[in-house]
Amino acid sequence: MKWKVIQDYILILIGTLITAVGLDMFLIPNKIAAGGVSGIATIVYYVVNFPVGITMLAINIPLFLMGIKQLGVGFGLRSLMGTVALSAVVDAMATMNLPVLTKDPLLASIYGGIVVGIGIGIVFRAKGTTGGTDLAAAIVNNYLKLSVGMILFFIDAAVIVAAGIAFNSAELALYALITVFITARVIDVVQEGFGYAKAALIISQKPEKVTETILYRLNRGATAIRGRGLYTGTDKDVILAVVTRAEITRLKELVHEIDPTAFVILTDVHEVLGEGFKRRF
Repeated sequence: MKWKVIQDYILILIGTLITAVGLDMFLIPNKIAAGGVSGIATIVYYVVNFPVGITMLAINIPLFLMGIKQLGVGFGLRSLMGTVALSAVVDAMATMNLPVLTKDPLLASIYGGIVVGIGIGIVFRAKGTTGGTDLAAAIVNNYLKLSVGMILFFIDAAVIVAAGIAFNSAELALYALITVFITARVIDVVQEGFGYAKAALIISQKPEKVTETILYRLNRGATAIRGRGLYTGTDKDVILAVVTRAEITRLKELVHEIDPTAFVILTDVHEVLGEGFKRRF
């Protein structure tokens, strides 16, 4: 258990490092204030020339203290570590004169969003946060009957609009919106994984044969879920099976071979934990 905790803290540091790279090498140099505390800090940096990392920390510290008061100490040391580490690394990298990889704002918004999304996603997987607006949203949620997602949307929208006004550029605000979308999507991919597997729900007149085929010809597990057809009123088994993308064509062929009238529903599965797939929970 101690080693797992150490691994989480290492991952938080790696995640904050990657996030800082995305900010310092893509977003900040191109004036892309993609919402959140980093977006506010980017605006402050260009308006009054104050370091981004210090601004982020100055905003996050009162949020963190309010979080302790409102949410309890339970939201934890991981959040404090991620918050402080990101602020420190962003300013440290700024003094290293790292190369700006592109001056094209569209490329910067896309690749900055990807890199920042990877970094924050890693921090989230390690059960940490980088502070910021997600913490602010959790605090506001204690007072207002709004979802955290809705609060985050309003905060990010306000920051992006403020950036457009501060930089006198509607285009930069639009680029920032692209970054927000990409970052959110990449965070989801890092947390959930790519859609590398498929879940199949199979309704067949020959459920025993279909199950036997999945078990012994595909060498995959299957689960029977008791269901009832609402039109016919008859009870029947719905077979649930999870297979890799490479196996999906074979599964469809085998089911069709056994029962051409079978009803098959296929859906993407982003992460599968257990026998035959990932073993780490």
